[in-house]
Amino acid sequence: MNRSELIAAARAWIAGDPDPETRSELEALIAADDLTELADRMAGTLRFGTAGLRGRVEAGSNRMNRATVIRTTKGVADWLAAHGRRGPVVVGRDARLSSEAFMADTVAVLVAAGIDVRFLPEPTPTPVIAYAARKLEADAAIAITASHNPPADNGYKVYGSNAVQIIPPVDTEIASAIDRVGRAIDVPRADDPYGHPLSAPLDLWDAYMADLRRLLPPERGSDTLDIVYTPLHGVGGPWTTGALARFGFTAVHTVADQFQPDGRFPTVAFPNPEEPGALDLAETLAARVSADLVIANDPDTDRLAVSLPVAEGFRKLTGNQIGVLLADFLLCHTDLERPILVNTVVSSPMLGAVAEAVGAVHVVTLTGFKWIWNAVLDLEAAGEGRFLFAYEEALGYSVWPAVRDKDGISAAVVFAQLAAEEAARGRTVWDRLDDLYRRFGVWVSVQHSVVRPGPGGTEEIEAAMTRLGSTRPSTLGGLTVTGIEDYRIGAERRPRWLPATPLVEYRLDGGRALVRPSGTEPKLKVYVDLGEPARRDLRAQEAALTATADAVALDLVRFAGVS
Repeated sequence: MNRSELIAAARAWIAGDPDPETRSELEALIAADDLTELADRMAGTLRFGTAGLRGRVEAGSNRMNRATVIRTTKGVADWLAAHGRRGPVVVGRDARLSSEAFMADTVAVLVAAGIDVRFLPEPTPTPVIAYAARKLEADAAIAITASHNPPADNGYKVYGSNAVQIIPPVDTEIASAIDRVGRAIDVPRADDPYGHPLSAPLDLWDAYMADLRRLLPPERGSDTLDIVYTPLHGVGGPWTTGALARFGFTAVHTVADQFQPDGRFPTVAFPNPEEPGALDLAETLAARVSADLVIANDPDTDRLAVSLPVAEGFRKLTGNQIGVLLADFLLCHTDLERPILVNTVVSSPMLGAVAEAVGAVHVVTLTGFKWIWNAVLDLEAAGEGRFLFAYEEALGYSVWPAVRDKDGISAAVVFAQLAAEEAARGRTVWDRLDDLYRRFGVWVSVQHSVVRPGPGGTEEIEAAMTRLGSTRPSTLGGLTVTGIEDYRIGAERRPRWLPATPLVEYRLDGGRALVRPSGTEPKLKVYVDLGEPARRDLRAQEAALTATADAVALDLVRFAGVS
């Protein structure tokens, strides 16, 4: 857009924005003639990505704000009406600074559209919202959350009538419905949405805890296992500590400065437990109380991080290590004849070896629990088996069927059970992991990300993916490249949970490397998994494999032309 078109677009958005704060924000950019910022704010409309929206909270059509949420909810309401669905629709939120206002607008639009709404009045973990959708057999559910994104972001996640995050064609149909919505200011909204007969609050604590107690392995906890826990300023504090207590884990030390929900996230640079430094306060407390285990949730409580004692302090497990440990533990405590195990394509191949050894059903899906749980439902409907466990390497775990999404609360309980079981045998979690290495080989996984924000970032990432799909290096990190698969093509030969997607995999002598753009952030993400039979010194072997994997990742970034 040229200058006049850009300013006209901004003024049109201002005229349709019901929020005086964001109207003023965009007016200030026009007055300052900040065309670069205006171009970024007005570069199209924020589009559905990973089952909804996610972006920076600011004024403009390409940002998260009240106008965007109102128009999006009207599109969802119109789609529901077109399919003869009038609810209930479950609505909940996290504790980000904008979430309360976004949720109020969401409920107001749905109620005005004549849709029966069941809302969670307090900040609530995302997996509990997904649980409510399943429990109530809702037509849809909406979670206002940006998960582990930076404090300036927020998001809008949509679940379908199967209590799973929406997938094509539903997401594209809703996106089209949103495109047909006019100005946000013209969208009808109920004046008192929470007091309207079509809306009613939900209290799910007892139901969630009772189902959790019934469906997870019955082993009791241990008051001799010292656990340090942090929700990283998110909403999981009472839920996760309450669940641990229900299973007999009473020696839980919480990080006081991070326990209360706070959308500013004042003690962490990035509220993602994967990030370096995110668990520093928890590990400091753990050292002081000589804890056996550190567990952390991300701000919306759908992820689980774990750190364990080592000689020099504490060391975080990778998402893949946690996943394989949980799978092995659940396999040892199930009576299912054909358990189904699922992991995403960028997660470690090690789970496949574990599943094969016990005759379990194992499938691989695209990244995201929307694909994982659609695969599970397809397999169960076909009589292939019953769900037991699923995970993705980004600290997401599904350990019970009552939540068709990743769930950091239930995963924390199961991991604590695993640690208690090993402690009762006079062993550690590290001992159990080493046993798995000796049975299935030592596998390491590394991830590198290249961030490309701004108007040109998307184009640069797309150019890198084009190069990667059309050209194959002979070696990466000194390892021979033996093959390539471009997931943008060949979808007709794969199951529906592996559709066409911007993902390129290089098969290596001893492992594989994958690269894809992030679905929620301006990033190019590289994953490397390497494995080999266990040798005597497992720690030295891990270190050597990790160094090689890092070299592979850096080579791949350079080859992509974005280093």
